[in-house]
Amino acid sequence: MESRKKTYVEDIDRTIYDIANEERHRFATIKGLNENIIKEISKEKDEPKWMLDLRLKSLEIYNSKPVPTWGPDLSELDLDNIVHYIRPDTDMSHSWEEVPEDIKDTFERLGIPQAERESLAGVGAQYDSEVVYHNTKEELTRQGVVYLDMETAVKEYEDIVKKYFMTLIPPSYHKYAALHGAVWSGGSFVYVPKDVKVDIPIQSYFRLNAKGAGQFEHTLIIVDEGAELHFIEGCSAPVYNVQNVHAGAVELFVKKGAKLRYSTIENWSKNMYNLNTKRALVEEEGTIEWVSGSFGSRISMLYPMSILKGRRAKSEFTGVTFAGEGQILDTGAKVLLAAPETSCIINSKSISKSGGVAMYRGLLQATKEASGAKAAVNCESLMLDNDSKSDTLPIMEFKNDNIDIGHEAKIGRISDESIFYLMSRGMSEEEAKAMIVRGFVEPITKELPLEYAVELNNLIDIELEGTIG
Repeated sequence: MESRKKTYVEDIDRTIYDIANEERHRFATIKGLNENIIKEISKEKDEPKWMLDLRLKSLEIYNSKPVPTWGPDLSELDLDNIVHYIRPDTDMSHSWEEVPEDIKDTFERLGIPQAERESLAGVGAQYDSEVVYHNTKEELTRQGVVYLDMETAVKEYEDIVKKYFMTLIPPSYHKYAALHGAVWSGGSFVYVPKDVKVDIPIQSYFRLNAKGAGQFEHTLIIVDEGAELHFIEGCSAPVYNVQNVHAGAVELFVKKGAKLRYSTIENWSKNMYNLNTKRALVEEEGTIEWVSGSFGSRISMLYPMSILKGRRAKSEFTGVTFAGEGQILDTGAKVLLAAPETSCIINSKSISKSGGVAMYRGLLQATKEASGAKAAVNCESLMLDNDSKSDTLPIMEFKNDNIDIGHEAKIGRISDESIFYLMSRGMSEEEAKAMIVRGFVEPITKELPLEYAVELNNLIDIELEGTIG
Protein backbone atom coordinates (compact mmCIF):
# COMPACT_ATOMS: atom_id res chain seq x y z
CA MET A 1 0.00 0.00 0.00
CA GLU A 2 1.04 3.58 -0.60
CA SER A 3 2.36 5.07 2.63
CA ARG A 4 -0.12 7.38 4.30
CA LYS A 5 0.58 11.07 3.86
CA LYS A 6 1.24 12.95 7.05
CA THR A 7 0.55 16.54 7.86
CA TYR A 8 3.57 18.57 8.86
CA VAL A 9 2.70 21.54 11.01
CA GLU A 10 5.29 24.26 11.46
CA ASP A 11 6.15 25.26 15.02
CA ILE A 12 5.09 28.76 15.88
CA ASP A 13 7.71 31.20 14.57
CA ARG A 14 9.68 32.15 17.69
CA THR A 15 12.29 34.36 15.98
CA ILE A 16 11.46 37.57 17.83
CA TYR A 17 11.11 35.76 21.17
CA ASP A 18 14.46 33.97 21.01
CA ILE A 19 16.58 37.12 20.69
CA ALA A 20 18.39 37.32 24.03
CA ASN A 21 20.11 40.41 25.36
CA GLU A 22 23.46 40.47 27.10
CA GLU A 23 22.80 39.88 30.79
CA ARG A 24 23.37 43.06 32.82
CA HIS A 25 22.01 43.20 36.33
CA ARG A 26 22.36 45.45 39.34
CA PHE A 27 21.83 42.69 41.88
CA ALA A 28 21.29 38.93 41.82
CA THR A 29 21.10 36.26 44.46
CA ILE A 30 23.28 33.18 44.28
CA LYS A 31 21.83 29.94 42.94
CA GLY A 32 19.56 27.94 45.19
CA LEU A 33 17.15 28.78 47.99
CA ASN A 34 17.70 29.32 51.69
CA GLU A 35 16.76 31.71 54.49
CA ASN A 36 19.63 34.11 53.78
CA ILE A 37 18.60 34.43 50.13
CA ILE A 38 15.03 35.24 51.19
CA LYS A 39 16.28 37.91 53.59
CA GLU A 40 18.46 39.36 50.80
CA ILE A 41 15.47 39.66 48.46
CA SER A 42 13.33 41.33 51.15
CA LYS A 43 16.13 43.73 52.10
CA GLU A 44 16.74 44.66 48.47
CA LYS A 45 13.05 45.59 48.20
CA ASP A 46 12.96 47.41 51.58
CA GLU A 47 9.81 45.48 52.55
CA PRO A 48 7.70 45.72 55.72
CA LYS A 49 8.30 43.02 58.33
CA TRP A 50 5.01 41.20 57.68
CA MET A 51 6.11 40.50 54.10
CA LEU A 52 9.46 39.10 55.20
CA ASP A 53 7.65 36.93 57.75
CA LEU A 54 5.37 35.63 54.99
CA ARG A 55 8.37 34.83 52.82
CA LEU A 56 10.15 32.92 55.56
CA LYS A 57 7.00 30.98 56.48
CA SER A 58 6.53 30.13 52.80
CA LEU A 59 10.09 28.81 52.64
CA GLU A 60 9.36 26.49 55.58
CA ILE A 61 6.27 25.17 53.82
CA TYR A 62 8.15 24.75 50.54
CA ASN A 63 10.84 22.66 52.24
CA SER A 64 8.20 20.48 53.93
CA LYS A 65 6.15 19.65 50.83
CA PRO A 66 7.04 16.88 48.34
CA VAL A 67 7.31 17.36 44.60
CA PRO A 68 3.87 16.50 43.14
CA THR A 69 3.77 13.18 41.29
CA TRP A 70 0.20 13.17 39.93
CA GLY A 71 1.05 15.14 36.76
CA PRO A 72 4.03 15.53 34.43
CA ASP A 73 7.39 14.28 35.69
CA LEU A 74 9.17 17.13 37.50
CA SER A 75 12.05 15.03 38.83
CA GLU A 76 14.59 16.72 36.54
CA LEU A 77 13.74 20.22 37.77
CA ASP A 78 16.71 21.36 39.86
CA LEU A 79 15.77 24.46 41.84
CA ASP A 80 19.15 24.40 43.60
CA ASN A 81 20.63 25.43 40.25
CA ILE A 82 18.20 28.32 39.67
CA VAL A 83 18.80 32.02 40.43
CA HIS A 84 15.57 33.14 42.09
CA TYR A 85 16.01 36.92 41.96
CA ILE A 86 17.68 39.19 39.40
CA ARG A 87 17.29 42.97 39.48
CA PRO A 88 17.99 44.40 36.02
CA ASP A 89 20.45 47.27 35.72
CA THR A 90 17.78 49.97 35.57
CA ASP A 91 15.16 51.70 37.68
CA MET A 92 11.46 51.60 36.86
CA SER A 93 10.44 54.31 34.43
CA HIS A 94 7.17 55.89 33.33
CA SER A 95 8.61 56.81 29.93
CA TRP A 96 9.74 54.37 27.25
CA GLU A 97 12.50 56.82 26.31
CA GLU A 98 14.13 56.36 29.72
CA VAL A 99 14.21 52.55 29.50
CA PRO A 100 17.69 51.21 28.58
CA GLU A 101 18.03 50.75 24.84
CA ASP A 102 18.46 46.95 24.78
CA ILE A 103 15.45 46.37 27.06
CA LYS A 104 13.36 48.90 25.15
CA ASP A 105 14.25 47.21 21.85
CA THR A 106 13.07 43.86 23.28
CA PHE A 107 9.62 45.24 24.08
CA GLU A 108 9.51 47.14 20.77
CA ARG A 109 10.02 43.81 18.93
CA LEU A 110 7.18 42.30 20.98
CA GLY A 111 4.91 45.19 19.99
CA ILE A 112 4.20 46.45 23.51
CA PRO A 113 4.76 50.22 22.99
CA GLN A 114 2.74 50.13 19.76
CA ALA A 115 -0.10 48.27 21.47
CA GLU A 116 -0.04 50.82 24.30
CA ARG A 117 -0.22 53.74 21.89
CA GLU A 118 -3.06 52.23 19.92
CA SER A 119 -5.34 50.36 22.29
CA LEU A 120 -4.32 50.04 25.94
CA ALA A 121 -5.27 52.10 28.97
CA GLY A 122 -2.20 51.08 30.93
CA VAL A 123 0.93 48.97 30.50
CA GLY A 124 3.39 47.33 32.86
CA ALA A 125 6.53 45.67 31.51
CA GLN A 126 8.59 43.31 33.68
CA TYR A 127 12.12 42.27 32.74
CA ASP A 128 13.51 39.39 34.79
CA SER A 129 12.55 40.03 38.44
CA GLU A 130 11.48 43.69 38.35
CA VAL A 131 9.03 45.94 36.52
CA VAL A 132 11.08 48.30 34.32
CA TYR A 133 8.26 50.33 32.79
CA HIS A 134 4.84 51.27 34.08
CA ASN A 135 2.36 53.82 32.79
CA THR A 136 -1.34 54.55 33.21
CA LYS A 137 -3.40 56.86 31.02
CA GLU A 138 -4.94 59.90 32.71
CA GLU A 139 -8.44 58.61 32.02
CA LEU A 140 -7.87 55.66 34.35
CA THR A 141 -6.50 57.90 37.09
CA ARG A 142 -9.52 60.21 36.81
CA GLN A 143 -11.79 57.18 37.25
CA GLY A 144 -9.98 56.31 40.47
CA VAL A 145 -8.44 53.12 39.07
CA VAL A 146 -5.22 52.08 40.78
CA TYR A 147 -2.71 50.26 38.55
CA LEU A 148 0.75 49.79 40.04
CA ASP A 149 3.65 47.39 40.14
CA MET A 150 3.36 45.13 43.21
CA GLU A 151 6.43 46.55 45.00
CA THR A 152 4.97 50.07 44.91
CA ALA A 153 1.53 48.75 45.95
CA VAL A 154 3.01 47.00 49.02
CA LYS A 155 4.22 50.39 50.24
CA GLU A 156 1.52 52.80 49.02
CA TYR A 157 -1.52 50.53 49.56
CA GLU A 158 -0.12 48.35 52.31
CA ASP A 159 -3.42 47.82 54.18
CA ILE A 160 -5.24 46.58 51.06
CA VAL A 161 -2.36 44.40 49.88
CA LYS A 162 -1.93 42.89 53.35
CA LYS A 163 -5.66 42.08 53.49
CA TYR A 164 -5.68 40.16 50.19
CA PHE A 165 -2.11 39.05 49.39
CA MET A 166 -1.80 35.24 49.19
CA THR A 167 -5.19 34.65 50.79
CA LEU A 168 -6.67 33.03 47.66
CA ILE A 169 -3.42 31.19 46.96
CA PRO A 170 -1.96 30.47 50.40
CA PRO A 171 1.59 29.10 50.55
CA SER A 172 0.13 25.83 51.85
CA TYR A 173 -1.81 25.31 48.59
CA HIS A 174 1.02 23.33 46.96
CA LYS A 175 4.82 23.23 46.82
CA TYR A 176 5.19 25.82 44.05
CA ALA A 177 2.70 28.21 45.66
CA ALA A 178 5.01 28.08 48.69
CA LEU A 179 8.02 28.70 46.41
CA HIS A 180 6.21 31.72 45.00
CA GLY A 181 5.43 33.05 48.47
CA ALA A 182 9.10 32.84 49.37
CA VAL A 183 10.65 34.49 46.31
CA TRP A 184 7.87 36.46 44.54
CA SER A 185 9.01 39.61 42.75
CA GLY A 186 7.31 42.05 40.39
CA GLY A 187 3.81 41.75 39.02
CA SER A 188 0.77 44.02 39.02
CA PHE A 189 -1.74 45.45 41.46
CA VAL A 190 -5.09 46.71 40.15
CA TYR A 191 -8.04 48.15 42.04
CA VAL A 192 -11.17 49.21 40.14
CA PRO A 193 -13.62 51.27 42.27
CA LYS A 194 -17.35 50.62 42.55
CA ASP A 195 -19.36 50.91 39.32
CA VAL A 196 -16.33 52.03 37.28
CA LYS A 197 -16.25 50.40 33.85
CA VAL A 198 -12.79 50.42 32.31
CA ASP A 199 -13.49 50.50 28.57
CA ILE A 200 -9.90 50.00 27.37
CA PRO A 201 -7.83 46.95 28.44
CA ILE A 202 -4.81 47.04 30.73
CA GLN A 203 -1.81 44.86 29.89
CA SER A 204 1.18 43.55 31.81
CA TYR A 205 3.98 41.78 29.96
CA PHE A 206 6.52 39.49 31.63
CA ARG A 207 9.84 38.89 29.89
CA LEU A 208 12.48 36.57 31.35
CA ASN A 209 15.84 37.28 29.69
CA ALA A 210 18.33 35.64 32.07
CA LYS A 211 19.25 31.99 31.59
CA GLY A 212 19.07 29.57 34.50
CA ALA A 213 16.72 31.93 36.34
CA GLY A 214 13.20 32.03 37.68
CA GLN A 215 10.39 34.54 37.35
CA PHE A 216 7.83 34.78 40.14
CA GLU A 217 5.57 37.77 39.51
CA HIS A 218 2.43 38.30 41.61
CA THR A 219 -0.76 39.73 40.14
CA LEU A 220 -3.47 40.98 42.52
CA ILE A 221 -6.66 42.43 41.03
CA ILE A 222 -9.71 43.66 42.94
CA VAL A 223 -12.77 44.63 40.86
CA ASP A 224 -15.23 46.28 43.22
CA GLU A 225 -19.05 46.04 43.09
CA GLY A 226 -20.56 46.73 39.67
CA ALA A 227 -17.17 47.48 38.08
CA GLU A 228 -15.70 46.00 34.88
CA LEU A 229 -12.16 45.36 33.64
CA HIS A 230 -10.27 43.52 30.89
CA PHE A 231 -6.71 42.61 31.91
CA ILE A 232 -4.23 41.11 29.44
CA GLU A 233 -1.14 39.16 30.47
CA GLY A 234 1.66 38.24 28.08
CA CYS A 235 4.73 36.09 28.79
CA SER A 236 7.79 35.05 26.80
CA ALA A 237 11.48 34.11 27.11
CA PRO A 238 14.36 33.28 24.74
CA VAL A 239 15.37 29.66 24.42
CA TYR A 240 18.40 28.41 26.37
CA ASN A 241 19.97 24.99 26.96
CA VAL A 242 19.48 25.25 30.74
CA GLN A 243 16.38 25.14 32.90
CA ASN A 244 14.28 28.22 33.57
CA VAL A 245 11.31 28.34 35.95
CA HIS A 246 8.14 30.38 36.02
CA ALA A 247 5.99 30.12 39.16
CA GLY A 248 3.85 33.24 39.21
CA ALA A 249 0.58 33.69 41.07
CA VAL A 250 -2.63 35.45 40.06
CA GLU A 251 -5.27 36.35 42.65
CA LEU A 252 -8.51 37.85 41.35
CA PHE A 253 -11.31 39.22 43.53
CA VAL A 254 -14.56 39.89 41.67
CA LYS A 255 -17.08 41.65 43.88
CA LYS A 256 -20.90 41.71 43.69
CA GLY A 257 -22.15 42.38 40.16
CA ALA A 258 -18.61 42.97 38.84
CA LYS A 259 -17.06 41.55 35.68
CA LEU A 260 -13.44 40.69 34.93
CA ARG A 261 -11.96 39.24 31.76
CA TYR A 262 -8.45 37.89 32.25
CA SER A 263 -6.66 37.07 28.98
CA THR A 264 -3.30 35.30 28.93
CA ILE A 265 -0.89 34.40 26.17
CA GLU A 266 2.04 32.29 27.38
CA ASN A 267 4.81 31.68 24.87
CA TRP A 268 7.63 30.48 27.08
CA SER A 269 10.66 28.81 25.48
CA LYS A 270 11.05 25.03 25.50
CA ASN A 271 13.52 25.02 28.40
CA MET A 272 10.92 26.57 30.73
CA TYR A 273 9.06 24.82 33.54
CA ASN A 274 5.81 26.77 33.78
CA LEU A 275 4.22 26.12 37.20
CA ASN A 276 1.83 29.05 37.41
CA THR A 277 -1.15 29.28 39.79
CA LYS A 278 -4.30 31.34 39.15
CA ARG A 279 -7.48 31.66 41.21
CA ALA A 280 -10.53 33.92 41.19
CA LEU A 281 -13.10 34.49 43.95
CA VAL A 282 -16.44 35.61 42.53
CA GLU A 283 -19.23 37.09 44.62
CA GLU A 284 -22.99 37.41 43.96
CA GLU A 285 -23.85 38.00 40.27
CA GLY A 286 -20.19 38.57 39.46
CA THR A 287 -18.51 37.17 36.34
CA ILE A 288 -14.98 35.95 35.67
CA GLU A 289 -13.93 35.20 32.09
CA TRP A 290 -10.64 33.39 31.49
CA VAL A 291 -9.16 33.43 27.97
CA SER A 292 -5.98 31.36 27.84
CA GLY A 293 -3.46 30.51 25.16
CA SER A 294 -0.60 28.14 26.04
CA PHE A 295 2.04 27.76 23.33
CA GLY A 296 5.40 27.37 25.02
CA SER A 297 7.45 25.72 27.79
CA ARG A 298 8.95 22.29 28.24
CA ILE A 299 6.37 21.44 30.89
CA SER A 300 3.29 23.44 31.86
CA MET A 301 0.99 22.77 34.79
CA LEU A 302 -1.71 25.44 34.70
CA TYR A 303 -5.32 25.14 35.85
CA PRO A 304 -7.04 28.52 36.49
CA MET A 305 -9.65 28.10 39.25
CA SER A 306 -12.93 29.95 39.75
CA ILE A 307 -14.52 29.91 43.20
CA LEU A 308 -18.16 30.92 42.75
CA LYS A 309 -19.20 31.88 46.27
CA GLY A 310 -22.16 34.19 45.56
CA ARG A 311 -25.63 33.48 44.16
CA ARG A 312 -25.70 33.58 40.34
CA ALA A 313 -21.93 34.03 40.09
CA LYS A 314 -20.59 32.97 36.68
CA SER A 315 -17.37 31.64 35.23
CA GLU A 316 -16.32 31.12 31.61
CA PHE A 317 -13.05 29.48 30.58
CA THR A 318 -11.87 29.52 26.97
CA GLY A 319 -8.51 27.90 26.29
CA VAL A 320 -6.30 26.70 23.45
CA THR A 321 -3.07 24.68 23.83
CA PHE A 322 -0.48 23.80 21.18
CA ALA A 323 2.12 21.15 22.13
CA GLY A 324 5.02 20.45 19.79
CA GLU A 325 8.16 18.33 19.98
CA GLY A 326 9.55 17.97 23.50
CA GLN A 327 6.59 19.64 25.18
CA ILE A 328 4.18 18.37 27.84
CA LEU A 329 1.38 20.89 28.33
CA ASP A 330 -0.84 19.73 31.18
CA THR A 331 -3.51 22.42 31.36
CA GLY A 332 -7.19 22.84 32.13
CA ALA A 333 -9.56 24.58 34.51
CA LYS A 334 -11.13 24.17 37.94
CA VAL A 335 -14.47 25.47 39.17
CA LEU A 336 -16.06 25.35 42.61
CA LEU A 337 -19.83 25.92 42.50
CA ALA A 338 -20.44 27.02 46.10
CA ALA A 339 -23.70 28.98 45.95
CA PRO A 340 -27.23 28.70 44.46
CA GLU A 341 -27.77 29.27 40.72
CA THR A 342 -24.07 29.58 39.97
CA SER A 343 -22.95 28.59 36.47
CA CYS A 344 -19.83 27.85 34.47
CA ILE A 345 -18.76 27.08 30.91
CA ILE A 346 -15.43 25.45 30.07
CA ASN A 347 -14.41 25.28 26.41
CA SER A 348 -10.94 23.83 25.84
CA LYS A 349 -9.14 22.85 22.63
CA SER A 350 -5.68 21.40 22.15
CA ILE A 351 -3.42 20.48 19.25
CA SER A 352 -0.41 18.16 19.50
CA LYS A 353 2.25 17.39 16.89
CA SER A 354 5.72 15.82 16.54
CA GLY A 355 5.41 13.81 19.75
CA GLY A 356 4.04 16.67 21.84
CA VAL A 357 1.71 15.85 24.75
CA ALA A 358 -1.41 17.95 25.37
CA MET A 359 -3.49 17.04 28.42
CA TYR A 360 -6.74 18.55 29.66
CA ARG A 361 -7.03 18.17 33.43
CA GLY A 362 -10.20 19.57 34.97
CA LEU A 363 -11.97 19.68 38.31
CA LEU A 364 -15.62 20.56 38.76
CA GLN A 365 -17.05 20.59 42.28
CA ALA A 366 -20.54 21.49 43.49
CA THR A 367 -21.20 21.96 47.20
CA LYS A 368 -24.49 21.20 48.96
CA GLU A 369 -25.27 24.95 48.76
CA ALA A 370 -25.14 24.90 44.93
CA SER A 371 -28.81 24.20 44.29
CA GLY A 372 -29.82 25.14 40.75
CA ALA A 373 -26.24 25.35 39.51
CA LYS A 374 -25.39 24.69 35.87
CA ALA A 375 -22.12 23.63 34.25
CA ALA A 376 -21.06 22.74 30.71
CA VAL A 377 -17.64 21.33 29.86
CA ASN A 378 -16.41 20.78 26.30
CA CYS A 379 -12.91 19.47 25.56
CA GLU A 380 -11.62 18.74 22.07
CA SER A 381 -8.18 17.48 21.10
CA LEU A 382 -6.62 17.17 17.66
CA MET A 383 -3.51 15.05 17.07
CA LEU A 384 -1.65 15.76 13.86
CA ASP A 385 0.44 12.60 13.69
CA ASN A 386 0.83 9.16 15.21
CA ASP A 387 3.64 10.24 17.54
CA SER A 388 1.64 12.79 19.53
CA LYS A 389 -0.49 12.24 22.60
CA SER A 390 -3.61 13.81 23.99
CA ASP A 391 -5.99 12.98 26.81
CA THR A 392 -8.74 14.46 28.93
CA LEU A 393 -8.81 13.83 32.67
CA PRO A 394 -11.97 15.39 34.10
CA ILE A 395 -12.95 15.03 37.76
CA MET A 396 -16.49 15.89 38.88
CA GLU A 397 -17.67 15.91 42.50
CA PHE A 398 -21.25 16.81 43.44
CA LYS A 399 -22.90 17.16 46.84
CA ASN A 400 -26.21 18.41 45.48
CA ASP A 401 -28.66 16.57 43.20
CA ASN A 402 -30.39 19.75 41.99
CA ILE A 403 -27.74 20.71 39.43
CA ASP A 404 -27.44 20.51 35.64
CA ILE A 405 -24.06 19.23 34.41
CA GLY A 406 -22.95 18.47 30.87
CA HIS A 407 -19.57 17.13 29.74
CA GLU A 408 -18.32 16.34 26.25
CA ALA A 409 -14.83 15.28 25.20
CA LYS A 410 -13.50 14.47 21.74
CA ILE A 411 -10.05 13.26 20.73
CA GLY A 412 -9.23 12.62 17.11
CA ARG A 413 -7.15 13.11 14.01
CA ILE A 414 -7.82 14.98 10.79
CA SER A 415 -10.61 13.18 8.96
CA ASP A 416 -9.74 11.71 5.54
CA GLU A 417 -13.38 12.25 4.53
CA SER A 418 -13.17 15.96 5.31
CA ILE A 419 -9.94 16.31 3.35
CA PHE A 420 -11.45 14.44 0.39
CA TYR A 421 -14.56 16.65 0.45
CA LEU A 422 -12.56 19.90 0.46
CA MET A 423 -10.28 18.60 -2.29
CA SER A 424 -13.37 17.81 -4.35
CA ARG A 425 -14.28 21.48 -4.03
CA GLY A 426 -11.02 22.53 -5.69
CA MET A 427 -8.58 22.79 -2.77
CA SER A 428 -5.18 21.17 -2.65
CA GLU A 429 -4.54 18.62 0.08
CA GLU A 430 -2.31 21.12 1.90
CA GLU A 431 -4.97 23.84 1.78
CA ALA A 432 -7.62 21.41 3.00
CA LYS A 433 -5.57 20.33 6.00
CA ALA A 434 -4.72 23.93 6.86
CA MET A 435 -8.38 24.93 6.74
CA ILE A 436 -9.41 22.06 9.02
CA VAL A 437 -6.81 22.87 11.65
CA ARG A 438 -7.55 26.61 11.60
CA GLY A 439 -11.26 25.87 11.77
CA PHE A 440 -10.67 23.66 14.79
CA VAL A 441 -8.89 26.44 16.69
CA GLU A 442 -10.92 29.41 15.42
CA PRO A 443 -13.73 29.38 18.03
CA ILE A 444 -11.06 29.87 20.69
CA THR A 445 -8.67 32.22 18.92
CA LYS A 446 -11.41 34.71 18.07
CA GLU A 447 -11.77 35.31 21.82
CA LEU A 448 -8.10 36.20 22.21
CA PRO A 449 -7.33 39.94 22.34
CA LEU A 450 -5.55 40.16 19.01
CA GLU A 451 -6.70 43.74 18.52
CA TYR A 452 -4.93 44.84 21.69
CA ALA A 453 -1.53 43.11 21.67
CA VAL A 454 0.39 43.04 18.41
CA GLU A 455 2.72 40.23 19.52
CA LEU A 456 -0.17 37.75 19.74
CA ASN A 457 -0.30 37.53 15.96
CA ASN A 458 3.01 35.68 16.05
CA LEU A 459 1.52 33.08 18.40
CA ILE A 460 -1.91 32.49 16.92
CA ASP A 461 -1.04 32.44 13.21
CA ILE A 462 0.12 28.82 13.07
CA GLU A 463 1.72 28.07 9.73
CA LEU A 464 0.71 24.84 8.09
CA GLU A 465 2.53 23.08 5.31
CA GLY A 466 1.58 19.75 3.82
CA THR A 467 4.37 17.34 2.98
CA ILE A 468 4.62 13.70 2.10
CA GLY A 469 6.45 11.62 4.71
